[in-house]
Formats: sequence, structure tokens, C-alpha cells
Amino acid sequence: MADINGLKIAILVTDGFEQVELTEPRKALDEAGADTSIVSPKDGQVRGWKFTEWGDDLPVDVPLDQASPDQFDALLLPGGVINPDALRMDQKAVAFAKAFFDAGKPVASICHGPWTVIEAGAARGRRLTSWPSLKTDLENAGAEWVDEEVVVDQGLVTSRKPDDIPAFNREVIKLLASVGSPSRQAAAQ
Repeated sequence: MADINGLKIAILVTDGFEQVELTEPRKALDEAGADTSIVSPKDGQVRGWKFTEWGDDLPVDVPLDQASPDQFDALLLPGGVINPDALRMDQKAVAFAKAFFDAGKPVASICHGPWTVIEAGAARGRRLTSWPSLKTDLENAGAEWVDEEVVVDQGLVTSRKPDDIPAFNREVIKLLASVGSPSRQAAAQ
């Protein structure tokens, strides 16, 4: 298993995130030693979506108003339709995501999550994948869209759907291990 001990990962969501696209990557990251935090424009709790109905409520670890991208080494953008559609309309959420791209920090996005990547201005010039209905949106934003289970390009890991989660998790952890943590590197010096 790759070494990502101590890396701090922000998981940016609001109500309607596809539950398995948050819980399974989070479990893999936590098991590999990362410290994950749900960041949300909502205080208290966010509600997941389980394919065709509402899912579980999960606690928000850091309200978006109190979160700084500087606190985190990487960003995870789960999908679902409701969640990324709401996030891309939230200026603070878009600015939070954009800061990760601007700083060259790793970002992982699955399913409809790349809507936030588009709003952050980070799709142009990248090769990526998503839920198929985002193909035109991504191409219009200047991305090269491909139908593959996982794509890694310029620090961005993308996947299409829940079935891709094993490959998504593998590539996210591999990318995180390759870049390491600025906070960890500073502590080692």
C-alpha cells in the first residue's frame, strides 16, 4: 500500500452526493493513512443519495466558511447529480475547489463531480472522464473527454461511475503517494 500517512484530504459535498462515491473512497483513503474531512456549505450534516433515493446523513467536519484550502493536501469531489449541480452554483465552493488547482494540489472527481472542475476553470487542456452525460459540457469547457474507468492527468484523477471506484481509489492513492504532503515534507526538514 502506498504511503499517504498524514495527508489531509478535503471532501467537498452538499446534500445529494452519491453516497458510495464518498464513503468508499473515504474508507480507502482513511485505511491508507490519510486524514479525511467532509467540507460543506451546510453546517451540521449532509445527506447522501443512494442511487434512487435519499441515503444517510453524514456529519460535516469543517463548514466551508471555516475551511481553507491551505489546511488540506488534496481534494475529493464525489458525484451524484444533485450535489455537484448545487456546488457549481456556490461561489465559495467553486473558489475552494479552484484554489486546489491553482496550487497544483491533487484533485479527484467522479461521476458528475467534474461539473465543479468546469466551474473552477480547470477542465481546459485536461484529458478526463465522467458520467457520460457530462461529455459535451466538458468538451465545451476545453477538455478531452474519454470513456475510461479512470484517467489521471495533470494532478486530476477522474472516473465515470460507482463501478469504477476500485480503479479510482487505486489511482487516487497512487497519485497522493507520488506527490506527498507539503506539511509532511516541511516536518521532515
